[in-house]
Amino acid sequence: MFSRLFSGAGRRAGRPEGRCAGRPAGQPAGRRVDNTTKDIDSLKAEVGRGKLPLHVAIIMDGNGRWAQRQGLPRLSGHAAGGRKAEEIVKFAQDIGIKHMTLYVFSTENWRRPEDEVEGLMSLLVNMFEKRLGNLLDYGARIRVIGRKDRLPQDVLRAIIKVEERTQANAKIFVNLAIDYGGRDEIRRAAQELAKKAVRGEILPEAIREEHVSSHLDTAGVPDPDLIIRTGGEMRISNFLIWQSAYAELVVSPVLWPDFSGRDLLLAISEYQRRDRRFGSV
Repeated sequence: MFSRLFSGAGRRAGRPEGRCAGRPAGQPAGRRVDNTTKDIDSLKAEVGRGKLPLHVAIIMDGNGRWAQRQGLPRLSGHAAGGRKAEEIVKFAQDIGIKHMTLYVFSTENWRRPEDEVEGLMSLLVNMFEKRLGNLLDYGARIRVIGRKDRLPQDVLRAIIKVEERTQANAKIFVNLAIDYGGRDEIRRAAQELAKKAVRGEILPEAIREEHVSSHLDTAGVPDPDLIIRTGGEMRISNFLIWQSAYAELVVSPVLWPDFSGRDLLLAISEYQRRDRRFGSV
């Protein structure tokens, strides 16, 4: 179930505050969760007393709409979104989150105007080159998931450099999904398993879920416990569709460049109120 989180004022996606907050299991729809007025220190203390999600994944939506509302070019929104990603990763590391996956550029994003795609690729190179020192400082290990055969060479060089330079870090593990699509990821995993079956390395009837998982881009990474989508849209958009089978989904109306540490805490607080049964009673 998706739950909307409403907190603060003045930067929400055109929906009145207090209309419908996330609700814990068993609580009637429409009852407001009384945490949206708490300050960030109170929220930190509250979240710290509960069980943190091991892996938080974020669909970072709303950069273009944010730029439009500011009267800026769309690329300025993407630049603001890149800065926000670094801020949120650092905040997540500070509160004890161990794994994050950020949806940076999807396989469908190639359909955008050519100048926007080129600008996004340049922003990626700039982010990797200029933010590398910061990533090293707070112990983030960066791993890029998705296809790499279609990325420009300068982006590939920047990816290789940041992955190599951060490989010894272990405070927080960050997957950046670039030219990533969940269906494409499963297709590629299926192709690899089919090749192994043709070579006689595995029998088709012996293929288990674990075999599929081990051939995904996220092999070795725990499945996400919590998926957050910013910007208010109520869909998963081809993101981690195998891995998110039992993830808790929280939708925030806040546009990504405005998303704050406080908003992350609100999403985690909502997650902690969920009754996770994994198909049992």
